[in-house]
Amino acid sequence: MTPDPPFLGVSQSLGGRRWQGPDAAEARLAEAIAARARLPLPVALVLAARGVAPEDAPAHLAPALRDLLPDPRSLRDMEVAAARLIAAVDAAEKIAIFADYDVDGGASAALLLHWLRGLGRGATLYVPDRLDEGYGPNVPAMEALARDHRLIVCVDCGTLSHEPLAAAAAGGADVVVLDHHLGGAELPPAWAVVNPNRADESGALGHLCAAGVVFLALVEANRQLRLAGRAGPDLLGLLDLVALATVADVAPLIGVNRAFVRQGLTVMGRRARPGLVALADGAGLAAAPGVHALGFVLGPRINAGGRVGRADLGARLLATDDPAEAARLAADLERLNAERREIEAEVRAAALAEAEARGPGPLAWAAGEGWHAGVVGIVAARLKEATGRPAVVIGLEGETAKGSARSVPGLDLGGAILRLAEEGLIIRGGGHRMAAGLTLARAQVGPAMARLAELVAAAGAPAEAETLRIEGSIEPAALTLELAQAIEAAGPFGAGAPAPVFALADQVVTSTRPVGTGHLGVVFGHGARRVEGIAFGAYDSPLGQALRAGAAGRWHVAGRIETSEWMGRTRLRLRIEDAAPAR
Repeated sequence: MTPDPPFLGVSQSLGGRRWQGPDAAEARLAEAIAARARLPLPVALVLAARGVAPEDAPAHLAPALRDLLPDPRSLRDMEVAAARLIAAVDAAEKIAIFADYDVDGGASAALLLHWLRGLGRGATLYVPDRLDEGYGPNVPAMEALARDHRLIVCVDCGTLSHEPLAAAAAGGADVVVLDHHLGGAELPPAWAVVNPNRADESGALGHLCAAGVVFLALVEANRQLRLAGRAGPDLLGLLDLVALATVADVAPLIGVNRAFVRQGLTVMGRRARPGLVALADGAGLAAAPGVHALGFVLGPRINAGGRVGRADLGARLLATDDPAEAARLAADLERLNAERREIEAEVRAAALAEAEARGPGPLAWAAGEGWHAGVVGIVAARLKEATGRPAVVIGLEGETAKGSARSVPGLDLGGAILRLAEEGLIIRGGGHRMAAGLTLARAQVGPAMARLAELVAAAGAPAEAETLRIEGSIEPAALTLELAQAIEAAGPFGAGAPAPVFALADQVVTSTRPVGTGHLGVVFGHGARRVEGIAFGAYDSPLGQALRAGAAGRWHVAGRIETSEWMGRTRLRLRIEDAAPAR
């Protein structure tokens, strides 16, 4: 089949990419959507690219939780898990919540703590130290919790923790696991294991993060309470926590996740949760948080405690109802996040240099002495972005090594690392498709990475993207705040649902200027057709250099249409992704 010609004739952009526009079928579908739903064509193009039928457009633009929420009982062990939670509440049993140290774990723990508080109960929060204990339940911690608690709920962890859960059971505690990480062939010895990524699940809900699983468990628990003639705590007010975890854990924004995030952002805009209010104010957010703020402003700050400070700070911040405590915790996390950035910068520079020296291959990886275990995940993400390949970054400490991996779309890296553990090439490891962790001996690093590279190559890991998807072309005069808001209504945009990119054809650069550190501000056109744009991190890139030097030329420019808040004003701008000379 002959490929479609490049969009606007751009086969090699300044970013080295071929522009790919909608095909004929998508264009026809967009026209049908625009006509039937009475939508602007750019919005219809976004919906058509996502395969939305004309009759489904209104529902897609207003995703309702009641329509998209799956039946919690479609997950194995769900009814048993919810019943055990209620039984613990009714019997006033001591409950412990064992949570992972990231945003998803903290939000999951906070969901349970708020729900229990609504029923007049409390729980012990336990978050393992990343450096001393590592990820997930460990035998000493579970033995200690079992001595004082009748029920232990593991959130965002536990599916592969056979020995620690056995230790808890031996100590007389029941364990309920609410998780989403990939499971092995055998389940751990637990009262219930609720996980859409269990080996015996269909995977239909595999896109949920742990907080999404916990929310479904609370929906089921409230259902059981209603059947018993009792009222359960309000759950809709907890959707801000689910939205935060969904975005921060890079869960794909499809299915019910879209409704979680859309409605969760609405809840967050009410500023009713002291922890998130304090964190947003400390970060200087001038407007209600959006998806970008969840992933790149709030999320990293909550994670900072687990990376370089006290592991439970994030969960405590999200769980507190006390504004004074929230302010103290947010200040601590702000300070730790600044410390984390400094450590990350040092490790990132060393890891990029090592990976570059190692040369091309299916896998980018680096290992260094004393690299802080709290930042190897972030650095792995940066290494993936820089190379376009799946990446692993490993910190060495004595005879032990701990690492983190980040994948590219289309590759199940968590499954590959789980296979390394099954083959005895690492001590333990696992995660999900896009991210995973691993622990191994120093002597295992070389052989394990060689084997992982073989698995990645055999899976046909995608090469670095050579195309840029363009939704369509748009005239500068059509760029309005109303259009930007209409496009935003087709979201939320993020993992699994990238923000749409539109092209402005044949533009003249009126002016350029440096913005912040390394960013480039650009103005296209004149008068009423004037368009403001910004290219983040591109001031000295080939894109930035060409636009700064190209005032006399004409350009095709591709970017995201967005709004920004400044000094109480809402402004329209184009977030520039790429450009090419207009010939």
